[in-house]
Amino acid sequence: MAEYKVLLVDDEEEVIRVIMNKIDWKSLGFTVSGCANNGVQALEMAEDDEPDVVMTDINMPYMDGLELARRLKKEFSNIKILLFTGYDEFLYAKEAVHLEVEEYILKPINADELMKVFARIKENLDKEKAERNNLEKLKNYYMDSLPLFRMNFFTTLIEGRIKKEDVKKYMSDYMIELSDPYYAVSVFHASTHNIPEGMTIVLLNISIEQAIRERFGKHRKIECFTYLGNVVMITGLLNENEISELTDECNRFVHTFSHNFGCTLTAGIGTLANDPSQIAESYSTAREAVSYRVIYGTVRAININEISPFQDSNEDEIRDDSALLDLFKKIRIDKEDEIKKASDAYVDSTLSGITNLKNYKIAVMELVGQIYRFASNNKIDLDKIREDDDNIDLYKELPELGVDRIREFLRDFSCAMHEKIVDDRNSNSRSFVEKAILYIEDNYSDPDLSLDKIAGAMGVSSSYFSTIFKKETGKTLTSYLTDLRMDKALYLLMEKDEKTYIIAKEVGYQDPNYFSYVFRKRFKMSPSKYKKEHSK
Repeated sequence: MAEYKVLLVDDEEEVIRVIMNKIDWKSLGFTVSGCANNGVQALEMAEDDEPDVVMTDINMPYMDGLELARRLKKEFSNIKILLFTGYDEFLYAKEAVHLEVEEYILKPINADELMKVFARIKENLDKEKAERNNLEKLKNYYMDSLPLFRMNFFTTLIEGRIKKEDVKKYMSDYMIELSDPYYAVSVFHASTHNIPEGMTIVLLNISIEQAIRERFGKHRKIECFTYLGNVVMITGLLNENEISELTDECNRFVHTFSHNFGCTLTAGIGTLANDPSQIAESYSTAREAVSYRVIYGTVRAININEISPFQDSNEDEIRDDSALLDLFKKIRIDKEDEIKKASDAYVDSTLSGITNLKNYKIAVMELVGQIYRFASNNKIDLDKIREDDDNIDLYKELPELGVDRIREFLRDFSCAMHEKIVDDRNSNSRSFVEKAILYIEDNYSDPDLSLDKIAGAMGVSSSYFSTIFKKETGKTLTSYLTDLRMDKALYLLMEKDEKTYIIAKEVGYQDPNYFSYVFRKRFKMSPSKYKKEHSK
């Protein structure tokens, strides 16, 4: 029997204990994964644990049950919510129905009634799970949702095989509307090493397609299809700033989908296109963004503009040389042993078979030109690397070297360029976080300061900001901001002798009671007691 996770929320611990003890959760197919005392704490726990069901009181401090339900439905659309309260008010019930809450229960809670409620919820959860895993249904959906002519159009469009002047004609013929000012391509990659039991990668991709249409199609113009083992989504955007919002939406989607299906899904978001004919470039950079999962991790959305903002997209000039493209790709994102393998593969496929001296030198000169172009696109100072390699003149000396010496040179030079890219990336991340910390220092007293607000000020998506911030500081933004506010509060309490309600307002808490709650959580006592004990 599948066990679903339940999060219990009530500011009265006795109520939580009664609910836990009165119900035989295991026999119902549930397990209590956690308990929270208020809506704020519950929201944090839900973000970490993603429960299947949240049972919450309505009347609570800091964030009531209705607001919690609204936030949960926004962040986790599949979550089931039960509201219970001692107040039999029609407006609460009406609002609960509006929020698509599963049940509305009055206190005191009857154990038999509650078991019946959870039995119904279990039945619904099982039914939803069965529908997701219904292989026959997925096969039929696949046949119905991907007509061949539309598939052919979109695959040739993202491959760049349709001339700009022909795009509108094909769109008219196939009744396809791409009329937004901007477009961005997102590539969703599911790991083949973590496929749910009973599924193939083909059927999993069908599930991803269906979920994308349900999640994004309600409020965005999208086209979605499977291509080369990945799911591709073309999204219409009204302005350039929307790409950060799209990145955050994709980030939430891959988290929810990976949790529900037990798979590993990663999304890559490409560069902006301001014309359908440029969608091919957006697709190419979206695929590259996905490959950066080896650096930034899986089950997240990766925006190519945020991780590689200086890279130009003019590598089409060497598109026919797959070995060299593979080497450059590995220089950007892989480890040294893989870079050396790719370097050897290039030498073996391009230089080793040349017997004519003139052709050999031309090939080496072309390699040097591509190295300079790659270095320029990725802001690499080749003069600095050349100093470390006896200041070799690439154009003059390299063509005079034999294959074995070039093989050795290219290995070392490629690894040196990789090290420079990694150093610059780390330096940029540190500079980015330092700028964010200064912003937080200047605005910590703002009660509306949030991840979205700070990320917006930095000009990046919330998902990227939170990843880099935690990587550089070792803390989540919430933890960092709370610690900073508590440090400032301690100074005002001990050095300035301010009243608690004044301190709360000055460090960004509108509710003095909630400030005291956070203070006690950090220092294990109330502000007044802390001051009394440490003023002796």
